[in-house]
Amino acid sequence: MRIVHGWKGLDAAETGAAVALGNFDGVHRGHQRVIAQAAKAAMAAKAPLGVISFEPHPRQIFQPDAPAFRIMKTDQQARALAALGVDIFYVLPFDREMAGLTDREFVRDVLVAGLGVRHVAVGFDISFGKGRTGSPELMARYGEEYGFTVSVAEALGDGHAKYSSTGVREALREGRPQDATAILGRPFAIEGVVERGRQLGRTLGFPTANVALTDYVTPRFGVYATRTRLPDGREIAGVANIGVNPTVPGEIAPRLEVWLFDFDEDLYDQVIETDLIAFLRPEEKFSGLEPMVEQIRHDAAQARALLLPEL
Repeated sequence: MRIVHGWKGLDAAETGAAVALGNFDGVHRGHQRVIAQAAKAAMAAKAPLGVISFEPHPRQIFQPDAPAFRIMKTDQQARALAALGVDIFYVLPFDREMAGLTDREFVRDVLVAGLGVRHVAVGFDISFGKGRTGSPELMARYGEEYGFTVSVAEALGDGHAKYSSTGVREALREGRPQDATAILGRPFAIEGVVERGRQLGRTLGFPTANVALTDYVTPRFGVYATRTRLPDGREIAGVANIGVNPTVPGEIAPRLEVWLFDFDEDLYDQVIETDLIAFLRPEEKFSGLEPMVEQIRHDAAQARALLLPEL
């Protein structure tokens, strides 16, 4: 898959795709339906399959003081799209110029003149252009005017709940990672560089890999059964705390601290990705280290039973 940053002066090989348009934070099952429609059009037109997203996410520009909300980093997004067969991932800069384009200018200048799109697939609730004045119906009219086809994906979900990035965030903030998994089609994962912490866990017999949450949506503080992917592709079961570890003196920013089972290798400065599989309990402050260690041992046994039931 080719990743293209921008929409001006592209090579011919980077244009002429059937594209899915959206933010696609999470690449959840609703997003996958939009991409599937673009894929169908790409096959019919013998065109590349493209996905258009924006960086930074527009919400970071329009709501800079809002709580962290990202479900995926761009590299995680790229891997998920590649797995769906996407040929070109357009990461368009959401800057002052982009934010100032009217809906018509966005279609005319970016989609048509810049990317030369053959087809545009959108979700039922998409908006685009300055003031979010663009709609699926307007995109269809622009398609007729500028010579590209348009498809609109309807809401997808179980019962009355549609699959959405908002639903993923709500599930994570409420400590329901299994519900987030159901929407995403895969577990929510935190990716980051392993940082040096206070190394208390190693002293107490459960060394942890510590990863900052950065701009990820903050899951409910507490303990989770996890699976972690290492740079070499190995997956290791474990148990993790997300929070600020209130039992130990000294303030820290919220972070992921994951204890990888049956593992004792140096991971400092390496990038790992940790799936949240199940929520075990809320974070709590203990009266001392001894009851904290006893509880962690219990948490580890519970996580092992969930993740490694054959052992």
